[in-house]
Amino acid sequence: MTHAIETAGLCKSFGSTRALDALNLSIRGGAVYGLLGPNGAGKTTAIRVLTTLLRPSAGTARVLGLDVVQDAAEVRQRVSLTGQYASIDEDLTGHENLVLISRLLGLSWPDARSRASELLAVFGLTEAAGRQVRTFSGGMRRRIDIAASLVTKPDILFLDEPTTGLDPRSRNQVWELVRQIAGGGTTVLLTTQYLEEADRLAERMAVIDHGRVIAEGTSRELKSSIGKSTLRFQLLQEARRAEAVALVARMLGAGALSEADPTTLAVQVPDAAAAAAVLSALSQARLEVSHFSLGTPSLDDVFFALTGKAPSKEAEASEADTADAANATEVIA
Repeated sequence: MTHAIETAGLCKSFGSTRALDALNLSIRGGAVYGLLGPNGAGKTTAIRVLTTLLRPSAGTARVLGLDVVQDAAEVRQRVSLTGQYASIDEDLTGHENLVLISRLLGLSWPDARSRASELLAVFGLTEAAGRQVRTFSGGMRRRIDIAASLVTKPDILFLDEPTTGLDPRSRNQVWELVRQIAGGGTTVLLTTQYLEEADRLAERMAVIDHGRVIAEGTSRELKSSIGKSTLRFQLLQEARRAEAVALVARMLGAGALSEADPTTLAVQVPDAAAAAAVLSALSQARLEVSHFSLGTPSLDDVFFALTGKAPSKEAEASEADTADAANATEVIA
């Protein structure tokens, strides 16, 4: 078998909302694959279909060579899902949670206790094993949630927005765990809106929008696909940002992408001469720039060029997500 996941013309509709629209994916085994897209693009819906939580409206999806509808029970035995929100019991301790899940998965009491202790050690949670999960930090909760997904080693681990809301230190810890899991031979399908996350972890990635793949490849391939340099500059006056965006649009026919700092803008330029012209025009308009740089595109630039939207730093409920939540019990028998 050459692919761990394959979809062809995969569609999923909720009333008049089409969350997946002829989604086509081919993901090889043993790799980390990133699924990127703006809010409401269909990322979570895709994962729920692939993990048999939702029945597709049309098309086909195969996981480890198994059809997600006809072979749903077998698929569930071989995959694991860590969703956007912790699925553990906050009133139990870390050790009790892992023992409970181990028992539910058929391990004996001695094996369940042994596996729980092993996972707590691997995930750096041994000292907190006897504490209620409600006392854990956000990063610790995320780590034990992922640990719970690995009580039995899955062939594929689905991680849906695994680091949303975590601080940088906790995010780095989760990234290291993902690398270790993939290094052990498990295929990881990762959805994320943190493009740095995909850049660091994913061997290949697909950008999806409105339920279909609009670009696919390695990080380097996606960056080279837009074929332009990126000029970044910081304005001294945040209040004049709109003027700067309008000026760039008049000159280049495209708007500027706002960075995390509201005074910083990025714009795609064909060459250094165009970058110099933009800076000169800003100066003539008395739009003062504190500093600037010209370099190769980032994954954020690719995202903006392909979707016309800046990557969101916070998960928001879209119409499709709301429909998903309403149909969360639509598990394939």
